[in-house]
Amino acid sequence: MPLLPSTKTRNRIGSGQVWIGVLAASVVSAPAGAQTAAEIDWRPRDLLPEAQQETLPAYCDGGYVQPDLGDSGSPLFTNGGSNTELPINASGRSARYEMDTQLVLDGDVRLQQGSFTARGSRATYDETSGVMALDGPMTSRGQGFLMTGDSARYDANSGEMQVNSATFLIHESEMRGQAEHLARPSDNIVTIRDGRLTTCSPQSNAWAIVASDIELDRAEGFGTATHVRLEVQDIPVFYWPYASFPIDDRRKTGFLYPAFGTANTGSGLFMSVPYYLNLAPNYDATLTPQYIHGRGLFNEVEGRYLSEYGESVLQLGYINDDEDYVDENPGEDGSRWGLDFTSRARFGSGWSGYADYSVISDDDYLSDLNRTLEINEATHLTRRAGVRYNDRNQYFEAYAYGYQTIDEDISDANKPYAQLPEILYDANYQWGVVETNLESQYTYFYRDNSDLSGVDRANGQRVRLSPELALDFRKIWGYSRPSVTLDYTHYALEDYTVDGDSSIDRSIPVYEWDNGLYFDRRDTFFDIPYNQTLEPRLYYVYSEYEDQSDIPDFDTGLKDFSFDNLFSPNRFSGGDRVADNNRLTAAVTTRFNDLDTGIERARFSIGQVYYYDERQVSLDGDGADTRSDSPLAGEAVLRPLENLDIRVSGLWDPRERQTEEGRSQLVFHSDDYQYLATLGHTYDRGDREQMDIGAVFPVSDHISLIGRWLYDSQEDRTAGSLAGIEYTDCCWSVQLVSQNYLTDDSELENRILFQIQLKGLGGSGGSSDRVSDAIYGFNERESRRFGRSGSSTY
Repeated sequence: MPLLPSTKTRNRIGSGQVWIGVLAASVVSAPAGAQTAAEIDWRPRDLLPEAQQETLPAYCDGGYVQPDLGDSGSPLFTNGGSNTELPINASGRSARYEMDTQLVLDGDVRLQQGSFTARGSRATYDETSGVMALDGPMTSRGQGFLMTGDSARYDANSGEMQVNSATFLIHESEMRGQAEHLARPSDNIVTIRDGRLTTCSPQSNAWAIVASDIELDRAEGFGTATHVRLEVQDIPVFYWPYASFPIDDRRKTGFLYPAFGTANTGSGLFMSVPYYLNLAPNYDATLTPQYIHGRGLFNEVEGRYLSEYGESVLQLGYINDDEDYVDENPGEDGSRWGLDFTSRARFGSGWSGYADYSVISDDDYLSDLNRTLEINEATHLTRRAGVRYNDRNQYFEAYAYGYQTIDEDISDANKPYAQLPEILYDANYQWGVVETNLESQYTYFYRDNSDLSGVDRANGQRVRLSPELALDFRKIWGYSRPSVTLDYTHYALEDYTVDGDSSIDRSIPVYEWDNGLYFDRRDTFFDIPYNQTLEPRLYYVYSEYEDQSDIPDFDTGLKDFSFDNLFSPNRFSGGDRVADNNRLTAAVTTRFNDLDTGIERARFSIGQVYYYDERQVSLDGDGADTRSDSPLAGEAVLRPLENLDIRVSGLWDPRERQTEEGRSQLVFHSDDYQYLATLGHTYDRGDREQMDIGAVFPVSDHISLIGRWLYDSQEDRTAGSLAGIEYTDCCWSVQLVSQNYLTDDSELENRILFQIQLKGLGGSGGSSDRVSDAIYGFNERESRRFGRSGSSTY
């Protein structure tokens, strides 16, 4: 009989409780007929909420909208033990109750038991078994989940549910699917027979994962599937007999998705099948066997360990018999390997520790084989380990440093020294305007100098102390800071003497006086309020000349002359040379700050050094000069838009009326990072001039062109290039890129790179890594496009 809205009848049936009446309208939406779950919540772009439209990429035609369900739960996984203790709330347009037998509801039937909610056209509740049969079209909705089916069976006593001809949608991951039969036999288990999964829109069959049987286990945090195949446009392209994958953030042992592409040397294809080992909550490993055409079987392994202090990562690579390497290097056995270890730790109370160690079997390992070792050095592999302490007034660090030279063209005399160890201690204290600072350093330098002579043969110890006393006068309109520093250095040398003495002492006082003023004014520009500053600065430094030509060069180099170095008391880096000075720097900076946003829209700086004495201290003949003034050093930074940066710096010689050095760079990205552009120019007079252009340019909502070109004007040749095309849909993308790059012998090599990315599954190939190295902003673009998917296993 029809139930009136105000009518509510309570009936006890067996041990369960059934409430008959009108449920709140927020339980589920209206029945959707033959629509799938994805079709019910899918909205074209123009029908999406305005906030969702603004974040939707241009290549997506629409998105999913989930109604507000309040505190309703998901029907897939429930706390069944508590649900089954609760009464079933049921309503329909008409009801028929057979005493002690069954209850039948017809027309717009709504059911709820705890977090379980469902809706259909007809429901039959069996009092004896406690089973509710629901005829479709059936819908069941929860937080982040929607399911439909032709019919369903729900056991009110156990919480078990079965759905025939089911479709489902997971809103957060935008994963939709269908199944011939879906069942929830227990609180934490869901089984799917003849299932299909994809993240594509309801109108697209670009790709899908199809499996005969799927089981999702919430308690363990993973799912398994058998007879799995990848379909592209409904055509099977790949098959797995068995697959395992995570369904939450927990890690699980298993195979990761295979990767394939071109070998690093361009000699052919490679294919790898990584295997992940979840050994314990705080450590794991990944084994990556891969076959490289022309080289053979190459294996890599990564181990990670997390302790209460920090994280350590060990990476290894090994190939037993590299066929190409043996052909190129007759007499070698083809066994090649690489290792990289990093560790970071925090001990508390300001203490921390670190370790970095890298080693490879031969100089060509990185260019030929490396895919996972996080090594970027082109000439030396560094090894460094130490501890640090840092607080407001003190800094302490002790470390050991070594290296492996991998550039065979570097001579023994130009190889760096190992520091075994180096100990640093800095302290600074201030009492009113009085400021004291101390920089101290102890280092033992070692290098195999058995084939060298003279000062190049030296090893030994160096102690350096630099106490400073300063008066720091500061007001809102400017500052003045006179100071004096005593730079004292002591050497205890081995295998080298000066006039028969292996000890050298050097004491040089350095006098500095740094002064600056600050002026500002407010104005408007195109109706935008801004604050302009004018910041003149005068810096004077004086230090006596002392002959240091007999002192070894352990770690010292000549600094590049630039605007930032106008205010440095020493034109040398390291501790083996202290510059002689009698010079004044005059500089001025002006800034334009947007008062609406707080962004610095522009900054212009220019300065010049005036020398009152000749510079005599040199390093291998560099650093000495007789000129009385320096080139003009300047820099400019423009940010007319929040996503456009223009930076220019350079040196201009007013005597010769010519540019000595120039650096310029333009970087642009659209708000959604779909448009990227970089333009750069580098000029060193008589040495180098290069132009650099890079861009990602969409020619349509789905197709983008990728390119970069590096041109060397001095050599009148291309120094590198990258050109490619990318197709992007809302659920997948593909990149095809051709790259030219210079090898160690200055020859251009070419390789083809590609990547296929499936949303929610990751991808294969490695073109994105190369493009992100070449074009600023590409990593951000990739992250915004598909996000960072977890590592699934199969």
